[in-house]
Amino acid sequence: MSAIRPLHLAAEIGGPPRYDAASHVALARLAEGGALDFVTLNDSFARPGPDALAVMARVAPATTRIGLVPTVTTTHTEPFHVSSAVATLDWVSKGRAGWHADVSTTEAEARLFGRRTAAPPAALWQEAGEVADAGARLWDSWEDDAEIRDAATGRFVDRGKLHHVDFEGSTFSVRGPAIVPRPPQGRPVTVVDGTSAPARETAARHADVVHVRATSPGQAAALAYELRRGAAAHGRDPDSLRVLVSLTVDLGDAETTPEPGLESGPQLAGRGTYFRGGPVDLAELITRWHREGGVDGFHLTPVSPERDLERIVNGTVALLQHRSLFRTFHPGGTLREHLGLSRPANRYAAARTEGGTS
Repeated sequence: MSAIRPLHLAAEIGGPPRYDAASHVALARLAEGGALDFVTLNDSFARPGPDALAVMARVAPATTRIGLVPTVTTTHTEPFHVSSAVATLDWVSKGRAGWHADVSTTEAEARLFGRRTAAPPAALWQEAGEVADAGARLWDSWEDDAEIRDAATGRFVDRGKLHHVDFEGSTFSVRGPAIVPRPPQGRPVTVVDGTSAPARETAARHADVVHVRATSPGQAAALAYELRRGAAAHGRDPDSLRVLVSLTVDLGDAETTPEPGLESGPQLAGRGTYFRGGPVDLAELITRWHREGGVDGFHLTPVSPERDLERIVNGTVALLQHRSLFRTFHPGGTLREHLGLSRPANRYAAARTEGGTS
């Protein structure tokens, strides 16, 4: 099964806090030149630095094809604002937005807001799933043709094609409709790290892309199988789930590399399993795991973004392209098209067409 699946590659463009847009733009353009599916920008309330979603909104007009996936914390934030911000990113990028849903687990982060104390991971990931559900409903709350923009009659929107969400979660409620029209992709791509057990249920139920950490192709295949089985149990098409192995990459000693493979540590910044080697070694690992592991690709986090991403794109990716294992151009204009995902139908339009109610 894995040998048939197209290979998907993504990369993190974060690292030490940087407050200039030029560095993020340059890295995103570099990844775009390698035809990577998307770039991510990690973020949390526990680290200094600019807001990842706002940075990606700046990167959007400076790029044309690459998908843009900032981390958005669902804990302590307002779901309505989250959905509006992600929808706005999809509009300014012309359909290239995603969001990596994450949670805040520490008491220190909770004190920044003063609304509540830290909660157990299971409760936080339940809430994250509810935020993803509410967000999808808000994105659907405008039908695609709801905007009229008829100056002669003074009508901007067909109110019959706006829908109340009326969502009740465990910690919040949302009425809707959204204040931003339905995004170009219908629903921006939802990404979840599904390695931990509490996050895996949310990933299987709501994610389009799931990142997992694994130390062998067999372990990766087992995680992918569990996630797809969970997606099917929720009535989803399991083949619509894209599972990427998270890997922290150190290509600093490209000329004198150790044997290629994965090591058990260190867990750098908690993001992925560690690989140290050269660009050719990384290409061999990606090839072997993709053929044996039942996964769709890799999400690579460079130890040194400026150094390692260049070696990933011009070394590893170029070799995979030369071997016809990875594409040389983006197949479409939207992130969903890069990932081979269809544009979701609007649930409220479908219900109205079938004679249902919103």
